[in-house]
Amino acid sequence: MTAVSVPSAPVGTLNGWIRTPFTAAGMTFDCFEKGSGPGVVLIPEIPGITPEVLGLAEHLVGAGFTVVVPSPFGTPGRSNSGSYQMGVVLRLCVSSEFRAFAMNSARPITDYLRAVACDLAARTPGRGVGMIGQCFTGGFALAAAIDDSVAASVLSQPAVPFPVGRARQLDPGVSAEEFDRIAARANAGEVCALGLRFSEDALVPRARFDTIKKRLGDAFEIIQLDSSPGNPDGYDASAHSVLTKEVREDPANSAADARSRVVAFLRERIG
Repeated sequence: MTAVSVPSAPVGTLNGWIRTPFTAAGMTFDCFEKGSGPGVVLIPEIPGITPEVLGLAEHLVGAGFTVVVPSPFGTPGRSNSGSYQMGVVLRLCVSSEFRAFAMNSARPITDYLRAVACDLAARTPGRGVGMIGQCFTGGFALAAAIDDSVAASVLSQPAVPFPVGRARQLDPGVSAEEFDRIAARANAGEVCALGLRFSEDALVPRARFDTIKKRLGDAFEIIQLDSSPGNPDGYDASAHSVLTKEVREDPANSAADARSRVVAFLRERIG
């Protein structure tokens, strides 16, 4: 019997990535860097820098960016599994740096990420840097936009604060003071944001995007992929990771198209 090849998401390894500890805001984490051109900070999703996250990172390097991937949790390069993911989730849920359930909250980890962005912007060409957050870290990319070094924020399936109750579903994932600063920068044309989610993803309520859209207006672009029953790409109702796990390249599906839009968005904003 001939084996049938099942399409899977692009993956990568740590080969060729320069690993350097970076200290800021009282925290030290390893950061992985590769590429040349304008800078992009890619914040990993839970449980960490998996092969799928590295697949996205390599795609960005190939698109002409200098990519830095901080490692604030998980084991870099380790493949995802249920037990691994659960262990990381449990740690992050009680971490004061991440404040997984807090509403109207500034999260200490974003101070660290802003420092990473500022450092990268100082040594790469372009009009500032881009920030990509995913899942647990999706909203961190928006919070980083209070810093002048960040010109483009990509919020891929932002799940924090965890959407327990209507108030958390509406919460943009940043404090009121941060939101005011981001809105002012967006109004001045200094920063734009792009949000991505699957239509049936309960972890990432559409209400959160509506809150952000109400404040940022045309400076916030929303891409919502159809994961309803019978959708053309065959996504499960549980589809979540727009830019990693759900991407298929041959033939390209809508998640791959969304990834292409992210690359175009970054080029438009940072050069």
